Amino acid sequence: MGYTRTAVLMAAMTALFMGIGLLIGGQGGMITALVVAAGMNLFALYNSDKAVLRMHNARQVDERTAPDLYRMVRDLAQNAQMPMPKVFIIDTPQPNAFATGRNPENAAVAATTGLLQNLSREEVAGVMAHELAHIKNRDTLIMTITATFAGAISMLANFALFFGGNRERPMGIMGTLAVMMLAPLAAGLVQMAISRSREYEADRIGAEICRQPLWLASALAKIEALASRIDNNTAERNPATAHMFIINPLHAHSHDKLFSTHPNTANRIAALRQMSGVAPRQAQQPQAHSSSFPRAGTRGTSSRGPWT
Repeated sequence: MGYTRTAVLMAAMTALFMGIGLLIGGQGGMITALVVAAGMNLFALYNSDKAVLRMHNARQVDERTAPDLYRMVRDLAQNAQMPMPKVFIIDTPQPNAFATGRNPENAAVAATTGLLQNLSREEVAGVMAHELAHIKNRDTLIMTITATFAGAISMLANFALFFGGNRERPMGIMGTLAVMMLAPLAAGLVQMAISRSREYEADRIGAEICRQPLWLASALAKIEALASRIDNNTAERNPATAHMFIINPLHAHSHDKLFSTHPNTANRIAALRQMSGVAPRQAQQPQAHSSSFPRAGTRGTSSRGPWT
């Protein structure tokens, strides 16, 4: 998504934020919300990526601390003809990954230790290519801004319980209850609409970057199976960031299932197999044929390396 759509999203989120302020505190609350939203827009533009990475306790790595992963991302970035992003690792057993940053020149990719420990090199390459596609498409900015605003809207809605709503109006209490219930859902709908469309495009371009659609197809199947039974506690505490991950990291709480921020994984896999010319009923594992993608940092013949 380009800068025009980013501006539209920021305007919509600002309007929603101001509407909540109006219901909670009347005209004064709306003005306060406007000032806060303006500050949040500026903050989100330049700092939301750092905030999300800190939220998930991501640690930056380089060619010395994580040579295999770093070199793989570097080679994939060269394939995609884009700048090398910063590389982060998140210490959690759930396999997953996301990308963040306001543009390709200021971007980062993050992989969990669970992803590096449970997937083959080819599958990890497919996942990293998918995340680089998000950066190349310039939709990482809208992802991080959406996460920032959705979290803030939910927090502001919770404040309505303490402030008691705008009592200057007869519907003040009803407005408070409506805000508490509907504002987080509205933010979730925005996230869902954005995330579902961008994932298919990132799958397509990611497959082109790594040049093997089946690598990503196999990775999606494996991540889906493992993520459904392995908790990501940080993501559960910060559900507003769920749409940033390649596979929905939430499953432990019932409220996480109100909205699906990701398209059906089986449909994504079917689209990738169609790209590779493999029928849906055929094996899910990537075929062991050669690729023009270089296996950077490979040591020995093992399909896994000392990633971390």
